Amino acid sequence: VCRTLSRWEGVEYRLPTEAEWEYACRAGTTTAYSFGDDEAKLGQYAWYRNNTFGNSEAYAHRVGQKLPNRWGLYDIHGNVWEWCQDWYGPYGSQKVVSDPLGLAQGNGRGFRGGSFADPSSLVRSAYRNSLPAFSGSFSLGFRAARTYSASP
Repeated sequence: VCRTLSRWEGVEYRLPTEAEWEYACRAGTTTAYSFGDDEAKLGQYAWYRNNTFGNSEAYAHRVGQKLPNRWGLYDIHGNVWEWCQDWYGPYGSQKVVSDPLGLAQGNGRGFRGGSFADPSSLVRSAYRNSLPAFSGSFSLGFRAARTYSASP
C-alpha cells in the first residue's frame, strides 16, 4: 500500500519506525497515555476492551470518532494495532537515544497502539509487541508515514 501511494503521490510513504510511532503517539508527553496518566479518560480517546466488548462493538471502528492527541492524531491508542517498519527486538542499554532504528533483520515486526480487543495496559504509549512480518489479524492495521526531504 505504501509503495502504491508513493507512486501515485510522487513522494515516499512508509511505515513509521517504532521510535517515530511512539514520538507521534506521546505528542510531547511522558505519561502513560498521550492525554496523561488518568486511565478513566481513556474511553474519550480510544476504542479498547472496556468500551467495545461490553457494548457489543467488538470490531475496528471508523477513525476519528474519539478525541485526537495534542498533535491531532486520531486513534493513536486502541482501535487497531499499527505495524511499524522495525524488526522487533530489545532496546539498547543507552539511557538517552535520539530517533533509534530497530534491528536490521529479525523474525517479527513491531506493532504499537493496542486494539479494540485489548485492556488499557496494552494501549499505553510505550507498550510494544511483534508478530511475523506476514501475519494478519482483524485487529491489526497500519498508519503511513511520509518521508520529507530537505530540498533547496
